Amino acid sequence: MHRIDVRKLADEASFNRFHALVLFWGVLILILDGYDLAVVGAALPSIMKDMGVEATKAGFMVSSALFGMMFGAIFFGTLADKLGRPFMIAVCVSLFSVFTATAGLAHEPVTFSIARFVAGLGIGGVLPIVTAQMAEFSPRRIRARLVTFVFAGYSVGGVLVALIGKQLIAAYGWQSMFYVAGAPVLFIPLLLKTMPESMPFLMKKHRYDDVQKVARKLVPGYDLQEHETFAVPIDDPASDASVSRLFSDGRGLSTAMIWIAFVTGLFMVYSLSSWLTKLMAMAGHSLGSALTFVLIFNVGAMIGAVLGGWLGDRLNIKYVLIGFYATGALSLTLMGYTKSTELLYLVVFIVGASTLGTQLLAYAYAGEFYPMAIRSTGVGFASGLGRLGAVCAPVVIGSLVAMKLPLEQNFMAIALASLIGMVAVSLINQRLSGATHVYNLVAGAERAGTISDVSERYAPAIGSGGQGAFQATARFETDVRVTGSTPSRPRKEN
Repeated sequence: MHRIDVRKLADEASFNRFHALVLFWGVLILILDGYDLAVVGAALPSIMKDMGVEATKAGFMVSSALFGMMFGAIFFGTLADKLGRPFMIAVCVSLFSVFTATAGLAHEPVTFSIARFVAGLGIGGVLPIVTAQMAEFSPRRIRARLVTFVFAGYSVGGVLVALIGKQLIAAYGWQSMFYVAGAPVLFIPLLLKTMPESMPFLMKKHRYDDVQKVARKLVPGYDLQEHETFAVPIDDPASDASVSRLFSDGRGLSTAMIWIAFVTGLFMVYSLSSWLTKLMAMAGHSLGSALTFVLIFNVGAMIGAVLGGWLGDRLNIKYVLIGFYATGALSLTLMGYTKSTELLYLVVFIVGASTLGTQLLAYAYAGEFYPMAIRSTGVGFASGLGRLGAVCAPVVIGSLVAMKLPLEQNFMAIALASLIGMVAVSLINQRLSGATHVYNLVAGAERAGTISDVSERYAPAIGSGGQGAFQATARFETDVRVTGSTPSRPRKEN
């Protein structure tokens, strides 16, 4: 009986309307997510004036969403691998839409902060799920580009806030910015109807017909032959999506290093998003000029994310990520010593590309590293624990600013985080990557002369196929036992 490897099926598919649909939903959700996170920053001066709060309390109001994001990424990311990704995406969209709108009804800081905390659960929770969804269905040769393109939507949401915020607040008050955020709940029925479910999840639930439907959309024209079945590699069992698998099969150290990389990456992002304007003002630039630096920073971030995804698809994504961290450390250090305004614009652009751009690329890397069955869990824990860096960053840099240290030392402190992230990524064992491990098994068996035993590395097959011709591209067992050929080799991984 032929067994069809669903992971290899997705890896070797060509981009089509099915992928475009997943990409559309991913980008749209991240635009909405980015809007909901950035909306407080645009409305904060009006909120402080309306509620009569001072800066310290306002800082707590802003941070409440960050705490929610930390818990949401961990728990909802894990639940998505157990309850289904489309369902949990719908839950997250409901939370960040409804409770962001609810925050607009608040008249005092405590109610506002509680609403923002609950909204933060959804804002943080949807990130790892969308990452896992795009990573699972993306063709391997363009996977990093598609995931980073999805995350570019996050920055678009922030830009959208900047474009409409001033007009809405002036015409209808700061509350209108929050009411607008409630509209996405209207998309949820269509999302649940059209967003595909993870194939390992469907296999775990014995929804065989649904697996076949997804497979036919993933690779149009592929029809299953009678007696053909689906399978996942034994190292990626569909029935096991437990947190402990993040540390099994030798992944313990690599998982810890991914967490550290996320902590340092988000530390850099939130240090600069919180203090870049102030640091530029301390350097003698006017407020208008300082805001221009912020705009250039975000443009650099979007271009850096797309460039990183493009490089990650052509080279070893691990080394691309290391290079981005190294570039971030160097450019951040140069920011404190660059005096020419024109040259500083270039440096800030590179900083945006190699800090926020680096973090977006890190999501793509984490989504590729973990097996399909625990992808949401792996990215969720990395994203959630990484929020510790986001929470600490404004406080740490604020303390340094209060100490009146030389400007160069403030930027060097952020650069230090980039160096730590670079070291952490370099210690990740790329051979354990869920995207390449199965190919390494084939190569090892071929070298050992035991290639006929490779099919034993597969979990029990589930589901049977219908009539028609199904190309042997993803028929791992057919490739090995019948035709004698082996699957195409990926780029070398180290």
